[in-house]
Amino acid sequence: MDATDEERLTVTGHGFNTMHDTLGLSRMPQDVMHTPQNINVVPQALMRQQNVKSLDEALRNVPGVTASIGEGAGGMNGDQFLIRGFQAQNDIYEDGLRDFGVYSRDSFNFDSVSVIKGPSSEVFGNGTTGGAINMVTKTPGLQNHYSSEFTGGSGSYYRGTLDINQKLDSSTAFRLTGMGDEHNVVGRDFIYSHRWGIAPSIAFGLGKRATLVLQYMHQQENSVPDFGVPVVTKPGASYGMPITEYGVKRTNWYGTNNDQNATNDNMETARFTYKVNDHITIYDDLRGGQYYRTFAASKATCDTTCVNNYFNGDPAAALVARSGPSGAGNGTGPGTYMAPLPYEQKSWSVQNVASMVANFNTGFLRHQLVAGFDIERVNDVRSQSTYLNPKPYASLVNPNPYVGNLNLVPGDSNPGGLVSLGALHAKDHSSGYGFDTGLFLFDQIWLTKWLSVKGGFRWDRWQTSYNLTGGDVAKNPDSHFHDVSGVFNPNVSLVATPDEHQTYYFTWASSTTPMGMYVTNGSVPIRPGTNSFASPEKSQLYELGAKYSLFHDRIGATASLFRLDKGNTMNADPVTGEVQGSSDRQRNQGLELSVGGIILPGWNITATYALYDSDTTYSATKANRGKNVQYVPHNQATLWSVYNAFAHTPYNISFGGGVTWRQHVWLNTANTLRAPANLDFSAVISHRFDRHWKVSMNGYNLANRLNYQSLFSNRATPSAGRMFLGEVSFTY
Repeated sequence: MDATDEERLTVTGHGFNTMHDTLGLSRMPQDVMHTPQNINVVPQALMRQQNVKSLDEALRNVPGVTASIGEGAGGMNGDQFLIRGFQAQNDIYEDGLRDFGVYSRDSFNFDSVSVIKGPSSEVFGNGTTGGAINMVTKTPGLQNHYSSEFTGGSGSYYRGTLDINQKLDSSTAFRLTGMGDEHNVVGRDFIYSHRWGIAPSIAFGLGKRATLVLQYMHQQENSVPDFGVPVVTKPGASYGMPITEYGVKRTNWYGTNNDQNATNDNMETARFTYKVNDHITIYDDLRGGQYYRTFAASKATCDTTCVNNYFNGDPAAALVARSGPSGAGNGTGPGTYMAPLPYEQKSWSVQNVASMVANFNTGFLRHQLVAGFDIERVNDVRSQSTYLNPKPYASLVNPNPYVGNLNLVPGDSNPGGLVSLGALHAKDHSSGYGFDTGLFLFDQIWLTKWLSVKGGFRWDRWQTSYNLTGGDVAKNPDSHFHDVSGVFNPNVSLVATPDEHQTYYFTWASSTTPMGMYVTNGSVPIRPGTNSFASPEKSQLYELGAKYSLFHDRIGATASLFRLDKGNTMNADPVTGEVQGSSDRQRNQGLELSVGGIILPGWNITATYALYDSDTTYSATKANRGKNVQYVPHNQATLWSVYNAFAHTPYNISFGGGVTWRQHVWLNTANTLRAPANLDFSAVISHRFDRHWKVSMNGYNLANRLNYQSLFSNRATPSAGRMFLGEVSFTY
C-alpha cells in the first residue's frame, strides 16, 4: 500500500489517522475519537509499511508496552506484555474476546491492533490494570481481492502470506488468510522459529439486518525459547546490568539442545449481529479455544563466583547454571536439575458475550445504552517432566548448547527431580479452571449537543480452582484450592465534543484482578496463605485527555494526562514463579501524546511520546518505598514517516523510516538492576510496478545497536541485530 493509497483511505476514516476507526468490539461502540480513554491504534497501513510479522512487532509502535519473558517452574513464554508497567498477559483479546493461549501471535490475520490504556474492567471484566490489547481480525467483504506476499532476507528469513476474499452472492462472502514463516534470529545463536497458520472465515447477511460471521484460526509453531542473558552487578557498581554490557557476546545463548517450544493453537468464533431497528442492535459473540504446548527452556544464573571470575581476570572460569536459583560456583558437581522443568500443557476455553446497544431519547436527553452479559470458562492441565541427568554448567563467555540426552522422564516416575514450590511442595501434575459470569451496564447521556456524561459498572462472579497432585504424596500431600468471589467495578466519564473534529474528556475507572486469574498463562496461578484470595489486586485510573481530527481528517492527534494507582500488588517470585499477593501500592502517572496522518499528499507520519513518573508509594519493605515501578521508563517515543515520490509514474519510489526509543528501566522493585536504553532505527524503500505488483526492502536496527527486547527481574534478552528483508507482493 503506497502513501497515496493511504491518503485516500484516511479520508474515509482509516489509514494513519485512526480517530474515526472503530475498536472492533460491541461493548465499545464509539470510534477512537469519541471513546473517553487513551487508545493507541496500529493500523493496517502502518503494519504493511513496516512489514510487521507479529503482535510483538506491532506493539513496538505503542509507548508504554513492554515485552517480558515468563518465569518460574513452568517457565511461561509466548506473548507476555506489560502496559504502563503492569502485567497484561491475560489482557489480550481478539475481536473483543479473550485469547487465553500462551503462544507468539503472528500478524497474518490482523487488520489492526488497538491498545486501550488504563483499567477497563467495566468492559473486559477482571484484569486490565494497565490496559487491554485488542486485535481486529480480517473478515470477509463483498469486494473480491486476491493478494500474496513473499519475504526473504537476513537470518535465513523466509515468509509467505496469502489473503483471498471471494464474494459468493449479494450478501455472502468467504475469506482465507494463511502464513508460513521460517527464520533464525540475527545476533542470537541457535534461536529459530518455524510456524504456519491458516484462518478461513465466511460471512452471511452482509449489508442485511442480521449478519453472521464464522471464523477459524489455527497457528502452529516449533521454536527455541530465548530466556536471554543474566543481569549481574559488577564489583563496585551501584546497580546491575545485562552481562552483555560488559563485553560478553550478544550472540551467547545459554540453553541446551533439549530446549523446545511447540505450540498448537485453535480458535473457533461465531459473531452474530442483528439490527432490531434504527435504535437497537443486538450482538452475540461466541468463541471456543483449544491450546496445546510442549515446553522446555533454560535460564542462566551467574552467581557471585561467576561475577568475580569474569571481572577479576579469569573469565574462562566464569560458569553459569542453566537452571535453578543458585549459580554454578566453582563448577563442582555435574550440573543442576532445577527449574524451569519441561512440561506439557493442554488448555481449553469457551466464552460468550451478548450485548445490546440502544440509542434513544428521554425528553431532551439523548442516550446510548450498552448492556449485556459475559460468561467464560477456561481449563488448564499441565504435566511436569524431569531430567534424570543434570544440565551441565555453561561457560559464561563461550556456552555450548550440545549437552547430549538429558533423559527426560515423566515427573511421577522421578519425584525426587521435581522442584519444590515452597508451601505448594513438589508436584508433577496441576489442573485448574476459572469460571466468570459478568453483567455490565453503562449509559452515555448527552446533556447538551456537545456535553455528555458516561457511567456504568460491571459485576463479576469469579470462581477458581487449582489442584496440585502427584509426586511423593506420602511426603507432600496433594493440594486443592477453591474460591468464589464477587467483584464490582464502576466507571464514569465527562465528555465534551464542541464539534465533530475534537473531543475532551475526564475519566475515572477501576479494575480488579483476583488471585487465580492467570489460569493458562501464569506459572503458578495461586499460592496458599491469608492473602491468596482475600486481597485481590485493585487499580484506579484518573485521566484527562483531548483528541483531534484536523485538516479535513488528514491528521489525528491525542494528548492525555493520567494517574494510575494500584494496590495489593501481585508479584511473581523470580525463582519459583509463585504469584504472591502483597500489600504494596504502586503509582504511575504521566503524559502521553500521539499524532498520525497525512502531512501532504503522499507523505504519512506516525509519532508518539510518553513521559512517565512512577513509584512505589507503599511497601512492607521500607527500602522499596519511593522506588520506580519495574519496567516503566521515564521517557519513551516512536516516529515513523514515509514519502511516496513521483506517484503514478513508472519511476515512483516510496522511502522513509523511523526510530523507537525507550529510556532505561529498572528490573526489580529495589531498583538495583536495570536494562539500558533502547534506540532502534529502521527504514523502508519500495517501488510499485503497476496497480498489482510491488517490491520493497525493510531495514531494522540499522545501527546494529545492542538493545533488549524481553525483560524480567534478573535477565534480559538481546534484540535482533541489523537485518534486511526484501518483499515481493501482488494484489488483484
